[in-house]
Amino acid sequence: MMLKNRTSGVLRIGNRAFTQVTLICAFIIVAILVNILVVLTLQAWPAIREFGAPFLSSSTWDPVKNEYGALPAIYGTLISSLLALVIAVPLSIGAAIFLVELSPAWIRGPASFIIEMLAAIPSVIIGLWGLFVLVPFVRSPIESWLGTHLGSLSFFQGPPFGFGFLAAAIILAIMIIPIITAMSRDVLRAVPSTQREAMLALGATRWETISRAVLPYGRSGLVGAVLLGLSRALGETMAVTMVIGNGNKITASLFSPGTTIPSKIANEFGEASGIGLSSLIELALILFVITLLVNVIARLLVWRLTAGKMARE
Repeated sequence: MMLKNRTSGVLRIGNRAFTQVTLICAFIIVAILVNILVVLTLQAWPAIREFGAPFLSSSTWDPVKNEYGALPAIYGTLISSLLALVIAVPLSIGAAIFLVELSPAWIRGPASFIIEMLAAIPSVIIGLWGLFVLVPFVRSPIESWLGTHLGSLSFFQGPPFGFGFLAAAIILAIMIIPIITAMSRDVLRAVPSTQREAMLALGATRWETISRAVLPYGRSGLVGAVLLGLSRALGETMAVTMVIGNGNKITASLFSPGTTIPSKIANEFGEASGIGLSSLIELALILFVITLLVNVIARLLVWRLTAGKMARE
């Protein structure tokens, strides 16, 4: 009896200690997030106090005159990331549908492995590939053809440099395709077989089964996969820096060199000082807030879609 009581006491202490350790782990993660926000705010405070809200709407970045504005970097970050989504989402969802619903078993394993390996390639290697292979290919034939045939549109006006928003968007798309594809594949795998069997029993074709049963069931997960890819695109630095051309301008032309928040920080952080350094850190703070907002919106969207699906069921 005494041995049993002693064993029970040891188990209670062990459970309590385990709970405390996991609680500390959770607090450490939250503390790191809060610390990053506080440090960025403190370091950016001189620029926030100097320029105020007009920092967000100014397009000037002149270290000689100590005049700084974030608008071209914010514009470049958003336009390159959204264009990357336009390219990546159809390819990723299509690849995931093929892997889960249509591909033979002997293709499914190797293809999934290759897609996951692409996600593991360091961004600097993809950037070098973009510099030597993608940029010349974007210059000719892509930009040359678009300029010749669709040059009346403002998106495709200007000389074909190769470096610019279009090259940055393509390389971002290449980097987020494996992420969106892998997550979408897992989402589609989780769809119960009864959903497919019910549609097939009603005489539906394979396409009707996928479009009316599989994709609607996994819609919340697919949206989450796309927004996770967007978060990755917003923060990507090295590969984009090597192909975007680093021009501090706002233009509708996708052929024009531009800049993003990460590439601006990577290019100028080493030589910046004083209010210039503080302005770069304020850019980092803006990117931090944008990324947080995207993740919060993604979470709310997934919750809303999930709640709606559960209510219908």
